[in-house]
Amino acid sequence: MTTESQRRSALVIGAARSGKSRFAERLALGTGLVPLYIATAEARDDEMAARVAAHRADRAGRGWTTIEEPLDVIGALSRSASTGQVVLVDCLTLWLSNLIEAGRDPDAEAAALATAVAGATGPVVLVTNEVGAGIVPINALARRFADAQGRLNQKIASAVTDVILVAAGQPLRLKPAPEVTL
Repeated sequence: MTTESQRRSALVIGAARSGKSRFAERLALGTGLVPLYIATAEARDDEMAARVAAHRADRAGRGWTTIEEPLDVIGALSRSASTGQVVLVDCLTLWLSNLIEAGRDPDAEAAALATAVAGATGPVVLVTNEVGAGIVPINALARRFADAQGRLNQKIASAVTDVILVAAGQPLRLKPAPEVTL
């Protein structure tokens, strides 16, 4: 039988370099379960390769299993549903970029991910960027991306038990729950 604490889920949202990934990792590790990290980034240039390497180094020696999945996050999440692990997906913003680049429908994918998260039997933590707090982008692709990111964030926020905004490394609970811990 799955208890309510095992089914907790969280969306951790914030700006670039806000501390959201580090907070999400602490949240996942705080469950006491074996952590599974679903990474959506692809190292397509030297700078991104350095970021990926830094994230891997941060997780080294802390028990993480990593699945690198730039597109099939829903499948990876579904395959891990009955493993007894806490699943961390980092990050939905890169996943969205990958979907758009691959010509996939971001709204359909967001709906499918929300369904998968809501149906997960174990805890899930998802990391995403808040990109809508700035000016309206000047070009159509950037506006399409910002709009899709906003809809994705809203859809996932409605499917999780907790939503936490991280700014300057400090968490602020947006969606009430008895505790922020999973």
